[in-house]
Amino acid sequence: MTNDQSGTDPATKSRRRKRQRKGLCLQDQPVQNPDAAGIDIGAREIFVAVPAGRDEDPVRVFGTFTEDLQRMADWLLACRITTVAMESTGVYWIPLYEILEANGIQPCLADARHMKNVPGRRTDWHECQWIQYLHSVGLLRAAFRPEEQVCAVRAVMRHRGQLVEMASQHVQHMHKALTQMNLQIHHVLSDITGQTGLAIVDAILTGERDPEALALLRDPRVKASPETVRKSLVGHWRPEHLFTLKQSCELYRTYQGQIEACDRQIEQMLGEFAPRVDPDAQPLPPDRKHRRKPSRAKTGTAPKGALRAGFDLRTEAYKLFGVDITQVPGLATMVLALFAEIGRDLSRWPTASHFASWLALCPDNDISGGRLLWKGGRKAKSRAGQMFRLAAYSLHRSSTPLGDYLRRMKAKLGPRAATTATAHKIAIIFYTMVRNQVEYDETIWAARDTHRTKRLEAKLHRQAKRLGYQLVPITELPAA
Repeated sequence: MTNDQSGTDPATKSRRRKRQRKGLCLQDQPVQNPDAAGIDIGAREIFVAVPAGRDEDPVRVFGTFTEDLQRMADWLLACRITTVAMESTGVYWIPLYEILEANGIQPCLADARHMKNVPGRRTDWHECQWIQYLHSVGLLRAAFRPEEQVCAVRAVMRHRGQLVEMASQHVQHMHKALTQMNLQIHHVLSDITGQTGLAIVDAILTGERDPEALALLRDPRVKASPETVRKSLVGHWRPEHLFTLKQSCELYRTYQGQIEACDRQIEQMLGEFAPRVDPDAQPLPPDRKHRRKPSRAKTGTAPKGALRAGFDLRTEAYKLFGVDITQVPGLATMVLALFAEIGRDLSRWPTASHFASWLALCPDNDISGGRLLWKGGRKAKSRAGQMFRLAAYSLHRSSTPLGDYLRRMKAKLGPRAATTATAHKIAIIFYTMVRNQVEYDETIWAARDTHRTKRLEAKLHRQAKRLGYQLVPITELPAA
């Protein structure tokens, strides 16, 4: 009898052992959440599965109307369900999440990558049962979702970001129309939507065609000479391009008005939060940042994409977090965006390392059998992590200790890894300040620099001794 006939060939044994191990880990897991349910969310239908024995039909299908969702919540309560797991599918989960919370059922929003389908579970009917099983045995982790009040600010902040992107598209359309008429003013001015740029565009749209008259609208602070501005305003005045320029300019101003309305709404919502500190009783610490030029608040203008002029960002952030986050290099303009994405309650992460891991700012090592198979950063879409990366990226020319660290890591690891390493360090500082309510202290870097210098000196002494040399400080050399 051959091995194939007896079924004892090595390949067959290997497949059998894999099936046994798989069945053991999937079917013999102890139940940790006996009152758990699973939901597979769709745009038109929602499939819900409860444990067997809780209802005659443990799997039901509901619609997505509000009445159907409420009926589903009542059925889950009748089945004695206390927690429900669901996938984070687009924005379809948000109404269901809110209704479950309102009915006292704890929702568990899980990443779709953590509950991949296995063979035989490709339909929604079987998928909800698979989610229910994974949640009952404790194999799913809930995604982070801040409190409801912070979620409201986050929704408006994200909408504002989309409006800024749409407004920038119309600026590009204005550039295109000017280029088609061979008006190179947008290459002479750094910003066509600035005071000089908009004044010239408005004069063109009202019928002014004389380059000399248009050049007189130049602001004295513009670096380009009046002659250069005049030469850039000589072109072909085609009516179709003037029409597109007019519409693009009007749409840009429309979006700017909507952005200002969002700013007012955000300010109103931030005012509803209970401040952690009273700036009158506990004043802001002194601003230790070195400014090369006066702030935009003093000049009466606001940076592109920032909240409207007159909004004291530093004071509001100090009241929200209880510490002055704006003193951290790179985070001066991102404090409100971070508050909208993370909130101010960082107790969900036990340590700063957990926080950095959630942001996907720490290395992910794949170790098997004591061997390092792969190492690198995890591929995860984290808005907050991207903000910390942007903060690190902006420190390339900074004279702060974090800027020195970024440049040192670039020479050692390369640009990409250096940005992630610096973002990791900024995230640790942010977590420590907010969680422990301590202010940013740059003097700590001096002690670390001294320690690093000593380690470098010891390394040089070891290398010189290995080569048969001895290092002597310059102060100890004999006079010539």
